[in-house]
Amino acid sequence: MAASRKSLSNKAAAAVADSLARHVPPRARLTLALSGGLDSVVLLHLLLAQRRQHPFDLQAVHVHHGLSPHADRWADFCAQLCAARELELSIHRVRIARDDAAGIEAAARRERQRIFAVLDTDFLLTAHQQDDQAETLLLQLLRGAGPKGLAAMAEAQGRPGWRAAHLRPLLGVPRAVLLDYAQAHGMAWVDDESNQDTRYRRNALRQQVMPLLATHFPGAAATLARAAALQADAAELLDDLAQLDAATAVAGDRLDCAALAGLSRPRARNLLRYFIERHGQPMPCARQLNEALHQLLDARHDARVCVRLGQVEVWRFRGGAYLAAVAPAPAAPVRWQGETTLAVPSAGVSVRMDAELGAGLKHAMLAAGEVALGVRQGGERLRLHAGGPRRSLKNLLQERAVPPWERDRLPLLWCDGRLLWAAGIGFDADARAAPGESGIVPRVVA
Repeated sequence: MAASRKSLSNKAAAAVADSLARHVPPRARLTLALSGGLDSVVLLHLLLAQRRQHPFDLQAVHVHHGLSPHADRWADFCAQLCAARELELSIHRVRIARDDAAGIEAAARRERQRIFAVLDTDFLLTAHQQDDQAETLLLQLLRGAGPKGLAAMAEAQGRPGWRAAHLRPLLGVPRAVLLDYAQAHGMAWVDDESNQDTRYRRNALRQQVMPLLATHFPGAAATLARAAALQADAAELLDDLAQLDAATAVAGDRLDCAALAGLSRPRARNLLRYFIERHGQPMPCARQLNEALHQLLDARHDARVCVRLGQVEVWRFRGGAYLAAVAPAPAAPVRWQGETTLAVPSAGVSVRMDAELGAGLKHAMLAAGEVALGVRQGGERLRLHAGGPRRSLKNLLQERAVPPWERDRLPLLWCDGRLLWAAGIGFDADARAAPGESGIVPRVVA
């Protein structure tokens, strides 16, 4: 038994050593996500043992979700564990609404990743292991995911918006090996009682499905993890193909619809998926992706094409496909009362009102009237040139090729109900400040 446990210890240690050697340069800054559970406590022990052979700076981070009555005790355990090893620990407390529309698991994951994204470190390490990988593959398979989703978790990856790279050194190590390692070294850890709650899908897989699979298919977890690695290879090949197609089809934020139409449907779908991901957006479900592709390629040339994909929309405009954030919820215009900067919720921006001599709108006119800022309601007209006609804002936007997703969130300024300014279009000619006259210049700020 002693020899067997030593072998298991060596397997866990070798996995961490190999991962560090392949991904982590000497003297890199590492931050371990320490929950206090078995996996992260073992990873901490293994990392500390590696510092002589592979020098690096190590600290830990603990996210206090506040969902369990034992959460304070877990944070205290992590603090004591790190203090005994003279290791710096930062504890972040988050609030998670139990009625969050995304679900408690997704909300907790979202809060953790929000914290991890801004950590000032080179690598963020998590203790995901082989059984986690197998469970993730099954979850993705049951969601109908494609190769990228079925690739499950990567050992090392960069994440959009993160300062650090995400490293999972234990991804090839079974949970049983970590348990034996901890017991062999007399280690203590905390158990999250929610892990037994089979109302959560991952727990149901872990507690009920995986043991049954192992009964009929010995080594099922390792086999599933191997399948995930094969899917990762397939996903990489699909990305390589998408990059080849994107070289001629994508320019900046525009995907050429004619080039998309020249590809087979599977290849076009792959390119559209790549285009969405390249813009840092999560992958839409198959139904949404297929609908977007259908609308982009098959809708009439004069149709207004807009398909919602989560928090973004895909638009077709002048032969190209574009991604745009979903417009803010409708809101009433806001009144300007002399503020230097005024938030315009319906436009999703703020407008700075700069005082300038001989520029912008007549200050006296604005001061004497009721000034409001908002977005199009329909029927707005603007006179851009002295003595010229008051032209419809709709025609002005079309002439300037303003994309349709920008038209309905374009900040406008009215005085006593008369449109005097449209961002990017111009000022009412009769309201312009004359040379030497006090003026106000509205400017859009993020």
